[in-house]
Amino acid sequence: VVAGRGLVRQKMLGLQVNLSSLLEPLGFIKVLEWIFSIFVFASCGVYKGTTTILVSCKGVVNKTVTAAFAYPFRLNTAVFSAPDPTRCSGTWTDFHLVGNFSSSAQFFVTFAVLVFLYCIAALVLYVGYMHLYRNTGKIPLIDLVITVMVAFLWLVSTSAWAKALTDIKISTGPSIVQEIASCKLPGSTCLFASVTGMGTLNMSVVFGLLNMILWGGNVWFVYKETSLHNPSNSTPRSSGIYPPPTGI
Repeated sequence: VVAGRGLVRQKMLGLQVNLSSLLEPLGFIKVLEWIFSIFVFASCGVYKGTTTILVSCKGVVNKTVTAAFAYPFRLNTAVFSAPDPTRCSGTWTDFHLVGNFSSSAQFFVTFAVLVFLYCIAALVLYVGYMHLYRNTGKIPLIDLVITVMVAFLWLVSTSAWAKALTDIKISTGPSIVQEIASCKLPGSTCLFASVTGMGTLNMSVVFGLLNMILWGGNVWFVYKETSLHNPSNSTPRSSGIYPPPTGI
């Protein structure tokens, strides 16, 4: 029992000592990457909004009509319903928003979730098994390859999402009034009223760019841990049995 308690204490002490790896650049940057990945899918994946127009037609004056949309931004499923039960005396035709941006949005958010999970695994490795990380040549190389790939994919996913966000703003903005056929009929007028603010979506793009910078900068610190930077670390040291060669 005493021996078992001593072993547990040794493991606890070892864990406490390894927590200092979070203060090193490799561990500290990984914590930042973990936090900023949360900001990405939290700011984009929970968004809900509406776009509103005011409709005037036969028997209706400035009736508010809304179309609701949300992540993953399949706008072609959001519809402006009729402003009144008579459908403007039968002249109103339901209008759907234009565009399906689910592929870019889901790629961006799903990638952020995968990065979040990878950061957890990497932090466990840094905290509990840093001795194994630094004494094994393959693990730092794998970490380097993944870090480079993630930095590149942050650039790709953020760029795709930024373009999609620009199109979403156009598809839900004042220009939609010009595309509604029922608003062009004689005696019918439509005015754009409002659209839900997209500040959180703008921030998700900023967080995506910050993640790209973090992962790109972390490439150097991971590279320093590999045998590519210090080949001598992966070369077995001399056992001392044979004397060093001497010059003639």
